[in-house]
Amino acid sequence: MDVQFVASVSVIAPDPAASRRLYVDTLGLPLERLEGEYFASEHVDGSRHFGVWPLEDAAQACFGTDTWPAERPVPQASLEFELAGPEAVADGAAELRAAGYTLLHESRTEPWGQTVARLQSVEGLVVGLSYAPWMH
Repeated sequence: MDVQFVASVSVIAPDPAASRRLYVDTLGLPLERLEGEYFASEHVDGSRHFGVWPLEDAAQACFGTDTWPAERPVPQASLEFELAGPEAVADGAAELRAAGYTLLHESRTEPWGQTVARLQSVEGLVVGLSYAPWMH
């Protein structure tokens, strides 16, 4: 697997409004509403994408439900590692499975054009292998 760069860091927020008070109101990060309660920016130096991702949205992205499964640790953050292309994401997902990791979901292309496969790390983070065409 050839990780090109860290594509995204997002806080996973059970209470998005409270999290935004810190990141937007107090720290002054230039986060903008992208959809629903998801606020993010590609204009925070040192990060290609930084977001405050509602836990409900993370559950929907990983499991297709609005609630995080009780049998899994509730994640605090998400990291996405950018690969060279959609095929590399599928190959990376296969490599993770071969190494004994259980994926939250297989490689798939989201409606906004990003290809991503995700797992949950032993620390409880949502870790994605990603290809976002606009980052290349």
